[in-house]
Amino acid sequence: MKVLVTGVAGFIGMHVALDLLRRGDSIVGVDNLNDYYDPQLKRDRLEQLRGYANFRFVQGNIENRELMAEIFQIEQFERVVHLAAQAGVRYSITNPHAYVESNLVGFMNVLEGCRHHQVQHLIYASSSSVYGSQPDVPFREDDNVAQPMSLYAATKKANELMAHSYSNLFGLPTTGLRFFTVYGPWGRPDMAYFLFTKAILEGGPIDVFNHGDMQRDLTYIGDIVESVVRVLDRPATPMPGSKVPYRIFNIGNHTPVQLLDFIMHLEDHLGVSAIKCFKPMQDGDVPITYADSTALAEWINFRPSTSFSDGSLQFVNWYKNYYLTHEQATLAKDGEKALRKGPDMPNFRAAAA
Repeated sequence: MKVLVTGVAGFIGMHVALDLLRRGDSIVGVDNLNDYYDPQLKRDRLEQLRGYANFRFVQGNIENRELMAEIFQIEQFERVVHLAAQAGVRYSITNPHAYVESNLVGFMNVLEGCRHHQVQHLIYASSSSVYGSQPDVPFREDDNVAQPMSLYAATKKANELMAHSYSNLFGLPTTGLRFFTVYGPWGRPDMAYFLFTKAILEGGPIDVFNHGDMQRDLTYIGDIVESVVRVLDRPATPMPGSKVPYRIFNIGNHTPVQLLDFIMHLEDHLGVSAIKCFKPMQDGDVPITYADSTALAEWINFRPSTSFSDGSLQFVNWYKNYYLTHEQATLAKDGEKALRKGPDMPNFRAAAA
């Protein structure tokens, strides 16, 4: 099967592409390798994929209409996994245009490509952020999500509406996946678990927002990949009473973790106590995310279940190995430069003066 994976150098994109490559699918990955966070991490993720003969990478922006039209025309994909987006709640407050360009214009280009080239199934990343400050938990797919707390959340809800219109007008099967706080090896450096791990190891303070009174439904990357691939393999069909091939699913662990417990697990794995700086809630944030994953389990016969204790240990082990390897490589390069340069020679002219 030939599959387009957008955002292929991203955290989820790399893991999904790797799983599809290993089972024999032909993957074309698109990513712009932007500097929202360290591009070197993105390049290193790509290196995990480049060894596969059934992988091809295209660097570019999904908001480039001509580029995306050309890719769809040449490749004739059977299915599409659309994960490229401008992520982050707080970044959307200061850089709103990036979200309009990537999350709305870019998504439109993907929809148009699927429409004109008879793609069998489009699955795309939505977010638990669409639930906003919903008071009733756990969150269900049929909850009212008409009051987003951030522009990021608004663009993700807009994606769901755009997909529904294309499913309705053109019969395009689409499935939106509302991801709940994904974590694990090769994760995003802007996420709390990553920032906390870095700060704890470096002996710096960590910001604990809402004075620690927060909960997150933390979902391990391995469970995310298993869910995404199973959903990809089952194209959306109409809900009862509808004629539109359109579905929305939560992908969450159904087990919210208290923020202070979250920190405690990292401290245990790292063997270091965190220096906590308690602060009020940030703009655009919410006190709890909590997924009802019943619909997903019924659709694909799978439910995320990895505990944060187990998953965070996998992340910490990867983090130490990845950054230790980079530190050693940097030291080795510095050593090679010193050898080529030779020992420092005295400045004889300065001495003579």
